[in-house]
Amino acid sequence: MADERTRDALLASIQGEETPIANEVTADYKLKRLLRGAVFSPPTHTRIITVSNQKGGVGKTTTAVNIAAALADGGLRVLVIDSDPQGNASTALGVPHGEGTTSLYECLLDDVPIAEAVVPCPDFDSLFVLPATIDLAGAEIELVMMDDRVERLEAVLHTYLREHYYDYVFIDCPPSLGLLTLNAFVAAREVLIPIQTEYYALEGLSQLLANIERINTSVNPALHVSTIVLTMNDRRTNLAREVASEVRRYFPRETLQHTIPRSVRISEAPSHGKTIITYDRNGSGALAYRAVAHEIAERGKEMTVHG
Repeated sequence: MADERTRDALLASIQGEETPIANEVTADYKLKRLLRGAVFSPPTHTRIITVSNQKGGVGKTTTAVNIAAALADGGLRVLVIDSDPQGNASTALGVPHGEGTTSLYECLLDDVPIAEAVVPCPDFDSLFVLPATIDLAGAEIELVMMDDRVERLEAVLHTYLREHYYDYVFIDCPPSLGLLTLNAFVAAREVLIPIQTEYYALEGLSQLLANIERINTSVNPALHVSTIVLTMNDRRTNLAREVASEVRRYFPRETLQHTIPRSVRISEAPSHGKTIITYDRNGSGALAYRAVAHEIAERGKEMTVHG
């Protein structure tokens, strides 16, 4: 039945018929052609990217882990730092983060070297994870008492990176603007913002951008929004198209060409301790994240050329 459906959709697309199924099949076919033999170019220096959006439910963690997995699948060396006490990134990447696990908490509060907490992702040889445990929930209170409370992650991360090279470091933040997120902003050079193509997509974004600007002017002059990824995109609806157009109007340079579709398979993958890249490699979700990762890698190559 599935083969007949795909065949009929391809036939409809060839004949120029505009149907939702035909459009989806055509889009997936184009992505497969784009990615066939694609080379994921390494940057000339480690790109440290914070993935952040204070608005919940936009696919922030999903985007962080799947882009990281796609880059690792493309041959690059990647580290994911799980800075969310819920530990969802750790779960999706299949690494332990239960009680007693050495995690980001110990690195931030007890000066434990990151090298003692980083673990490999079982699905990718070049993907590593600094897990989060529920202990991080109390880190915000403990960090308040420290003079260097917004610079703790920067200090331990840069010490670690002097001896361990990665092409990409992704920091997955909680959906808030607390001290854990501020630590991520100080440690990173770039911010990646996932934006859902639904009503109120830009809600709260001005506050996030204002905080990034404050960090940029006071503590971290290298910090900037480099990437916006449109997530949960239903190409069949007028609303999704209108939201995408609005985001591109406000952020034409930062918004990626490729978008992430709304997909049940993407939502299912974390419950199996998998990213969509291994859970449903040839599905539309995996193709979209691989295309987004390839676009990020290509943009990174351009960034190095132009300084």
